[in-house]
Amino acid sequence: MSNQEAVDADVHTVLDALGDGTRREILHQLRGGPLAVGELAAALPVGRPNVSKHLRVLEGAGLVEHSSVGTRNLYALAPGGLAPLQVWLTTTWDTALAAHLETRTRAKGDWPTPTSRPTWPS
Repeated sequence: MSNQEAVDADVHTVLDALGDGTRREILHQLRGGPLAVGELAAALPVGRPNVSKHLRVLEGAGLVEHSSVGTRNLYALAPGGLAPLQVWLTTTWDTALAAHLETRTRAKGDWPTPTSRPTWPS
């Protein structure tokens, strides 16, 4: 697998994880700091077993990490977890914006086409 394919796979994994509203709500709750599964479940319409399943998906996508403190498993946002998505969004946006600007400029006739030669004032 090439480096680009690995990056693409990371992005798809993150997007798949974010595709579920419960997982997005878990991430929203974790913005305030680490929480235990029970604390997360208390604020969600699903039980602890389902919250644990969602946390495994989020952890597999690199979005959360957990640590054990005594008998409690605390979950927190993973530093850099959204970085692959941020890079993908920035690259996609920059590419689309550049293509859009080039198309608009060429449509106005202000941009030389690759086969034409620019004309210079005499």
